Amino acid sequence: MTDVRVHTAEQTIMGAVRDAILDRSIVWSFDRSGFLRHARRFRAEDVDVDLAGRVCLVTGANSGIGRAAATALARRRADVWLLCRDRARGEEAAASISRVTENRRVHIEAVDISRIASVQAFTERFAPARVDVLIHNAGVLPATRQETAEGLELTLATNVIGPFLLTHLLQPKLAAARDARVIFVSSGGMYAQRLSLDDLQWTQRRFDGVTAYAQTKRMQVVLTELLARRWSRHRIAVHAMHPGWADTPAVRSSLPRFYRLMRRRLRTPEQGADTLVWLAVAPLAVTPSGRFWFDRAPQPTHLLPFTTEPPRDRARLWRTCQRLAGLTPSSGHRRRVQV
Repeated sequence: MTDVRVHTAEQTIMGAVRDAILDRSIVWSFDRSGFLRHARRFRAEDVDVDLAGRVCLVTGANSGIGRAAATALARRRADVWLLCRDRARGEEAAASISRVTENRRVHIEAVDISRIASVQAFTERFAPARVDVLIHNAGVLPATRQETAEGLELTLATNVIGPFLLTHLLQPKLAAARDARVIFVSSGGMYAQRLSLDDLQWTQRRFDGVTAYAQTKRMQVVLTELLARRWSRHRIAVHAMHPGWADTPAVRSSLPRFYRLMRRRLRTPEQGADTLVWLAVAPLAVTPSGRFWFDRAPQPTHLLPFTTEPPRDRARLWRTCQRLAGLTPSSGHRRRVQV
């Protein structure tokens, strides 16, 4: 028996060493093989949860990871609201998800998360008294600089300002839930970027879509930490997660060269959404709040020393988001933006 225990301990140690080496390679961690390797430690009971009666909102839910997450929540009997910019695509997704999951409580709302007026209009008409889960999945990675009708650079507006505003406007409904969760779908690309607040609108430098995207994903992680600290008394858990490299329409269209090179190694949308769903439903995922997750495990937010931001920059990010979202710093109340 002793020999068996020693042999098992040696296998465990060797497995841990192997996993550490593969995870440092990035490719063998973020890809499908990394998910399958990490999934060996997952507990099925964590996500075996009945969500009947819970209200879950998912932005960008008509395809990819957002659609996979919305489907998983609908399978667990949640009231699922798909917040999509394109109503027709959203209606197709809602009908398909409802049919596949046999859940009639799948709804569609046309919301352009990049537009302040659209976010405001949605929150003013949204009827449910509470929100249990808010998933910020919608995101863009444009090749060229674009502006919204309200004058914001599109990447910043979609990935940061819109979600920031939506979260604040729904705060009373989140606070009304028993254990509300707000989840940002970030990216491992943020590891290569520090919090950059100069020239947020990309008017003084040549636009780089990949860098702009990664910088906004860094902002999401910082905002996660700030929101978690500010809203702890409201029992609202705030998380950020990295889905790994998944095969989604956004990856195919925004990163065609990367897709051609890695397509055989990419995760499925369901694998990319796994940690997202786990954070949304697992009882133990309520705390600790404010962390960054990958494959159901907490991760450091900085791997490189130069990416660490000083506290003054974190405070500046908060004030900048308030200003661009039309929120007054003192009260957090919105200033009505004209369409």
